[in-house]
Amino acid sequence: MPAPAWESTVAGGWSSRSILRMDGQHKQTFELSRGRLLAVLSLFAVAFVLIGARLVGLAAFSGPVGGRQASVDSGLPVAGAARGQTRADIVDRNGIILATDLTVMSAYADPRRILDAPDAARRLAAVMTDIDVAAMARRLASKKHFVWVRRKLDPGLYKAVNDLGIPGIEFISENRRVYPQGRLAAHAVGFVDLDNRGLAGLERRFDGPLSAEASGPGFVTALDIRVQHAVHDVLSAGLQRFHARAAIGLVADVDSGAILAIVSLPDFDPAKAGQASRAALFNHASLGVYEMGSTFKTFTVAMALEDGVASLSSRYDASRPLHVARFTIRDDHPLGRVLTVPEIYIHSSNIGSARMALDVGAPAQREFLDKIGLLRPAAIELPEVGRPLLPARWRDIRLMTISYGHGLAVSPVQLISAISAMVNGGIWRPASLLVRGGATVPGQRVISPRTSDSIRQLMRSAVLEGTGHQARAIGYRVGGKTGTAEKSVNGGYSDSADFSSFVGAFPMEAPRYAVFVAYDEPQGDAATSGFSGGGWTAAPGFREIVRRIAPIVGVRPGQMPTGARRASFSAAAR
Repeated sequence: MPAPAWESTVAGGWSSRSILRMDGQHKQTFELSRGRLLAVLSLFAVAFVLIGARLVGLAAFSGPVGGRQASVDSGLPVAGAARGQTRADIVDRNGIILATDLTVMSAYADPRRILDAPDAARRLAAVMTDIDVAAMARRLASKKHFVWVRRKLDPGLYKAVNDLGIPGIEFISENRRVYPQGRLAAHAVGFVDLDNRGLAGLERRFDGPLSAEASGPGFVTALDIRVQHAVHDVLSAGLQRFHARAAIGLVADVDSGAILAIVSLPDFDPAKAGQASRAALFNHASLGVYEMGSTFKTFTVAMALEDGVASLSSRYDASRPLHVARFTIRDDHPLGRVLTVPEIYIHSSNIGSARMALDVGAPAQREFLDKIGLLRPAAIELPEVGRPLLPARWRDIRLMTISYGHGLAVSPVQLISAISAMVNGGIWRPASLLVRGGATVPGQRVISPRTSDSIRQLMRSAVLEGTGHQARAIGYRVGGKTGTAEKSVNGGYSDSADFSSFVGAFPMEAPRYAVFVAYDEPQGDAATSGFSGGGWTAAPGFREIVRRIAPIVGVRPGQMPTGARRASFSAAAR
């Protein structure tokens, strides 16, 4: 019987039944392959999700070079943006940066991941030569989750540590405070700790605002770094020449109280304040208080003229020493005769000044010195401010000695503010390290314009004819007063340790700037014939400072100011 048609042979000898059987097998194989493929794709998808989640976690929580992030409780550093308090720049009045933040790297370790602590410590010591290898090995072998290796690395050191490739040593970014001007304005600007918290100077006084205004244009000071550099340079040379313990310099705007320069030597690098000595960290300009010697005769004459107990033509007997109880008041260079008020000031007579003060009286003297800010701490914006040393009882002997600068100790900042009031027409304003936006600074009238004219005339004469002759700056009309005070030692005064100073202003017809220079315990040399007083040491420093800063602040040689102040000075001079 012939086979059914559907069983008949097809091309190639395959029957229809064979073809149907093969189609079923192919379908089964295809379904199995598709299932396996879907499974593989699912695995890839899960892997991609896990990798993506890990990358997001690393981007959100890790440092820029792979520092790990753990919970706060673990002790590992909190990363993200640069760790530590971000601060605003501190700039001078011209926008020159005095302090700013940089992002740097810090190295830390997870001791659990350190394979060989002694070996890791030795390798670290090869690039960080100042570390204690044994101590570092103990830290790296501890059971802690986190230990610092070194914070705020210099770029070169960061690269060197990173190149070591030690497992368990990682990095995190932090903010580091840097001071582009170095030690130039160290005592004014101050410094911060490792966590960018202010510890001294403006950094400490305005710690909160500097952090709150980190994204602003900067914290503007009254300092002029050009003037600061000139004062620092002159005083550094003088400190070395006279072998003094300290040197102090200030430049102030007499009409606003703004401090353009404040220098205290020795000083320090604010980026390495932890390595500085206590002597270098001490701010002699604002924290130190000193008996200022004959510079105080400026205030004695001013209060006598203002109270009407004396005039420029008044005379006082300075022919012999003045005996008060067990004390004797003498002149360093006695003229041995009756002196006029200008002669008392120009030749710096202690006897004449003491007699003038007796005419004024202790209550009036104390009231006057208080008005010009000498009996209370300076209001300058620094945490390092000294408190003046006042006499326990304001007796006649204190009245007389204070008249020529003994028995009352004040800071240089206090003195320059008081002198500014004597020459600016009679308005006292506190010293300030901040720019006040050009507005007129409120002040207190302490003497009349007429008395101020007389004081400027006397200060000019003291330079032309008196003890301050070495302060004469060719081309500039300067005036001022020397000060030489024997330092108090063990309840008495030393005849070999002086505080020597000079305070003055320029141009004297219409003063714009007051300048103070002082040396603590200077030693005379051959050029000074061995003398160490203010006229021999501080006055030349004043002269050099004026010559260097006058062009910077816009005072030209021989420039004659205009206006009422010049006219009144000329009238007084006539």
